[in-house]
Amino acid sequence: MKKLVTGLMALVACLPLWAAEQEITYVDLVKRLTDLEQLAATPAPGEQCAQWSSYDRRSRYDAATGKYVGWDANGDGNGIIRKEGDKLVLAEMEGPGCIFRTWSATPKEGHVRIYLDGATEPAVDLPFTGYFNRKNEPFTRSAIVHTTPANGWNNYTPIPYQKSCKIVADPGWGDYYHFTYATFPKGTQVSTFKRDLSAADLGALDQANTILSQRSFAAGVKRAGEKLLSKAVKASAGKTTAIITLKGPQAITGIRVKLNPPPAPGDLDTLRELALQINWDGETAPSIWAPLGDFFGTAPGVNRYDSLPMGVGEDGWWYCNWYMPFAQEAHVELINDGKIQRNVSFEVTYAPLSQPIAKLGRFHAKWHRDAFLPREPERAIDWPFLKTEGAGRFVGVMLHVWNPRGGWWGEGDEKFFVDGEKFPSTFGTGSEDYFGYAWSSPVLFQHALHNQTRNDGNSRGHLSVNRWQISENVPFHTSFEGCIEKYYSNDRPTLYAGVAYWYLTAGGNDPYRPAPLSERVGYWTPVESFKIKGVIEGEKLKILGKTGGNAAEQDLTGFPGQWSNDAHLWWIGTKPGDKLDLALPVKQAGKCRLGMQLTKAPDYGIVQLYLDGQKLGDPIDLYRQSVTPTGLLTFGEHDLTAGDHKLTVEIVGANDKAIKNYMFGLDYVKLDPL
Repeated sequence: MKKLVTGLMALVACLPLWAAEQEITYVDLVKRLTDLEQLAATPAPGEQCAQWSSYDRRSRYDAATGKYVGWDANGDGNGIIRKEGDKLVLAEMEGPGCIFRTWSATPKEGHVRIYLDGATEPAVDLPFTGYFNRKNEPFTRSAIVHTTPANGWNNYTPIPYQKSCKIVADPGWGDYYHFTYATFPKGTQVSTFKRDLSAADLGALDQANTILSQRSFAAGVKRAGEKLLSKAVKASAGKTTAIITLKGPQAITGIRVKLNPPPAPGDLDTLRELALQINWDGETAPSIWAPLGDFFGTAPGVNRYDSLPMGVGEDGWWYCNWYMPFAQEAHVELINDGKIQRNVSFEVTYAPLSQPIAKLGRFHAKWHRDAFLPREPERAIDWPFLKTEGAGRFVGVMLHVWNPRGGWWGEGDEKFFVDGEKFPSTFGTGSEDYFGYAWSSPVLFQHALHNQTRNDGNSRGHLSVNRWQISENVPFHTSFEGCIEKYYSNDRPTLYAGVAYWYLTAGGNDPYRPAPLSERVGYWTPVESFKIKGVIEGEKLKILGKTGGNAAEQDLTGFPGQWSNDAHLWWIGTKPGDKLDLALPVKQAGKCRLGMQLTKAPDYGIVQLYLDGQKLGDPIDLYRQSVTPTGLLTFGEHDLTAGDHKLTVEIVGANDKAIKNYMFGLDYVKLDPL
């Protein structure tokens, strides 16, 4: 039987705890990219993590009234701190600290300059694209600096500073930014960043890049004294089965499971019926409780992916590499709330501690739906994936979205309130941005630190995303509340479920309790799309050719009951003179009346339609201040043969009031026999 891969964390097992460090080298900072064991360390006084982003500055907390103002403001593309002449200040931090994550949705050629420790010359001066295109050292390593297939630009190269950091941009820098940074305790000595790194620093980046590239299969140093337990479990229906009880002080260093769930869609319920439960040190309520599939970072069903701490391997093994220390006892159980016995193979590795248990928190992972929603009415948009009290570190989240009507679900920003903050020290720019991609892309992707593991197509149906905050984990000393904005209501329905992962010192408050099976399954009931009978859907027409732009289906479920099949054919990126040829199928020869429903919007053009090369009436102006269907437009009677005919759309201009994007939308074609 293949051994559980946990060595990738062991290579840093001998690192000192942050609370004890007085000097942090660049090599130390790079190791944080892959060091899962250091996450268990209790945060030192003064240790913080926060984020500067381009969030809409209309969102604010009014201390005089105690109210949140403009809390759902959504113009998040170009928010800045202030202007200095023609320069834009994007971020300002006091040291000692380190930028651990830089992200953008659309970096452009305008320069972004990073000034460190009050220097008059920037430590980094590049077009914003130069931070991400892997053409400029040391931002060249493909797993540390990468663009996801789903359009997110990510750079995890550490940029440390001793006294201060100021980030200034030229106009034309792009759209949307995040700079996620850690602040270390006062008195800590940090090596200020320079692009001309030493051989040792570059070697550390190379090693981290290798580990992040190989993810769960990375080679590493085995922990001293590490042991492996393998156990085949027959989980009886309606029963809780003990897997292993370990005596401490020790740490569980990895868990793997393998089972044979029924084929989709039966696997959805099966993986929610089974739940993993772990209790530390005799506690009466578990610190880990989650449906089995969700615990491993993706839901619902079997969705293959590989990341650094979690994954679903090609060999059928689901793996977890989080480091889980305990003092007296660890009790691991599998709960089967279903009606059928399930056979599950377990592998658990465990090892002696490399640090005193008194300095280590306990690992927590909890699943819930809609627990602890905000009490403030103006914060109704905030969906909390974690609320906890005590000291510890937030290290990641998996979010499952059931979105049967489609439409973009994730305009919502992440907001982290640390240690009782009234205004969050992390305030994001969109849900997909937090998860490392952009522009509501439905494309699946895998990475060591963030993944989109499921998207049923055009964001309609089931979606699953995760992000692991390893180097940019969020320390908290008294409390943590992590939220993500949820724009669509449960009544729509758009429903969230998630697993939060964090470390908490002994005696901290974890308020989450196991959820009943009735809450875990059966709520993803499909919703029928609005359809007009007897029409040919525009988004289903075959594209014969085009002279410019891109044509594809656009989901319009955000406008229920207005567009047939809740979608239309959307032609964008066009200019006057461009033509789009579509195959219009005619099932039966004869005379018919031709009709169509098109789309009007502020940035739509004036079009001329043709059938088999002949004009269909006069040009049609599709400008309107709001997005709306035209209603059924008629184009006369035609005697058509059976088979495909050519329907042509030509962009001929735009209304003077229109935004000159020259877009076009075709909802449906209607052929009424005469």
